Amino acid sequence: MGILVGKDTRLVVQGITGREGSSHAEQMLEYGTNIVAGVTPGRGGQKFNDIVPIYDSVAEAVEQGGANTSIIFVPPPFAGDAIVEAAAAGIALVICITEGVPVIDAARAVRYIDALGGTCRLIGPNCPGVMTPGEARVGIMPSNIFRRGNVGVISRSGTLTYEVVDLITRAGMGVSTCTGVGGDPIIGTKFVEVLEMLANDDQTEKVLLIGEIGGEDEEVAAEYIKAHFKKPIFGFISGRSAPPGKRMGHAGAIISGGKGTPEAKVAAFEAAGVTVSDTLAEMVDRAKQLG
Repeated sequence: MGILVGKDTRLVVQGITGREGSSHAEQMLEYGTNIVAGVTPGRGGQKFNDIVPIYDSVAEAVEQGGANTSIIFVPPPFAGDAIVEAAAAGIALVICITEGVPVIDAARAVRYIDALGGTCRLIGPNCPGVMTPGEARVGIMPSNIFRRGNVGVISRSGTLTYEVVDLITRAGMGVSTCTGVGGDPIIGTKFVEVLEMLANDDQTEKVLLIGEIGGEDEEVAAEYIKAHFKKPIFGFISGRSAPPGKRMGHAGAIISGGKGTPEAKVAAFEAAGVTVSDTLAEMVDRAKQLG
């Protein structure tokens, strides 16, 4: 059945009239995602593509459209407030695509959601979203590379996510749910939380996890995997050749203070029983060999 998004998703698109928001809203609609509302302050009463009602606030989208999930395409200076607005309106799942959200705004939004005590979950910021093939596309992942299957995918990198999903499909396998957690230093949902959900998902039989340098999320995930995760899991760490202290792609992909090194992450995964590969193709081949 997959995790996070599916047939019961009732989506509101925050920033639906902007360039990115409108483009991806059209693609999500074409895929069959149930978009029940859009939000752009000052545009209330209009319709997107003559189908989706637009409201001035998320609260209206929840009250009148029954939205339970939000995707955010709001510009960086306002994205933090957009996250808080969605959470305050009672949205259960907030997915923030926006890149470049100020760290202090992201920290404030995550802190607000944490204070709600589990009634709201944030994916991102700076993430490609969540995809449950055949049910819902909530994000910017290219739907044509996906097919339904039993492989759960978790990643910090958007482009590497697309590459590995394409490899999975070409190998004759398919995806249960693909989750891009985001590459910023401060994000809502981390590897461990997604792993917990995949562990309890009957459709998911094995997991591919794409990590990268910087931070300690992979090491924390390794501890959880070693103690609790029973399904086969295959890992890949990107950025192994990055010099310490230099940002490589994501804001979170920085090695500092001797922490976040690729060697430490690979060692932690291997100690937890994760099969770590040197390339994405090798990781997919190993997963396929498992059957």
